[in-house]
Amino acid sequence: MNTTILTITGSDGTGGSGVQADIRFISELGGVAASAVTSITVQNTLGIQEFHDLPASVVREQVEAIVNDLQPQVVKIGLLRRIDVVETLVEVLHRYQPQHIIYAPVLKSTKGEQLVSDKVYDAIQRLLIPICTVVLEPSDLPIGPRKHGHANQLASAVAFYLSHGESVDEAMLHARMYLKQLPADYAEGNSRSEELYNQFRDAVERYCNRYADVTFYAEQLNVSPRYLGQVTRRIAERSPKSIIDERVTTEITLLLTKTNKSLKEIAMQLGFSSQAHLSRYFKKQKGLSPSQYKQGNKN
Repeated sequence: MNTTILTITGSDGTGGSGVQADIRFISELGGVAASAVTSITVQNTLGIQEFHDLPASVVREQVEAIVNDLQPQVVKIGLLRRIDVVETLVEVLHRYQPQHIIYAPVLKSTKGEQLVSDKVYDAIQRLLIPICTVVLEPSDLPIGPRKHGHANQLASAVAFYLSHGESVDEAMLHARMYLKQLPADYAEGNSRSEELYNQFRDAVERYCNRYADVTFYAEQLNVSPRYLGQVTRRIAERSPKSIIDERVTTEITLLLTKTNKSLKEIAMQLGFSSQAHLSRYFKKQKGLSPSQYKQGNKN
């Protein structure tokens, strides 16, 4: 029996899921993996930022190139986000008729992001699932918190054991046994979010008397403003701008109430272009002008 396994799914640049993880996992088991990509994602360990779904014609060309040449008898399917891609795959698989088709529903990410629309999943249920040998259910996954790549790992392991002539029940049993011996963090990315968040807070403390824009701090940390925003929202459920503004506003209130400096002097010290600029900024943050705040504090 041909032991080549064709995986048809999306990409995951972190390597924790998607086609990258399938190839890695099947290879570690001792199998041979071929692939066709359905969607290219822009993502990191904090989540998915963008999808670039490939046209059905491109998916067809990838699949046909593999099945015509390598003739895999086991096909594993994951992320499908377009109805025309579902229809095309079903047409190709009907014509080719591999011995086993395994479908691992990829509907939501472990971060809770909706990956597949209801209309696409309706097409999957109507067209793809009836021709599958194995359709993974949530109950098939290990008990406990859902982890990145779990469904991929189980489906890839099932595909591997099916490619070696085992029955569906045997393949599922051996796949589960294999997953149990994997390290708990096998598919987890090495996110540096907590470390970066602490570095950001340190930088804000250091530079808040001169800079209040997110771009400056992102440059100091050698990351993009977008990534910095992902980190602060994950750790503190706040935007970088709100954290910076809070610290700058605190500094203004301290200078207003604990020193005899004029508003013009405070504006110059904190890097504002003018006294009026500082006043507008402060009122937006506190709902009061600096003079109103200072008077209220005295009272």
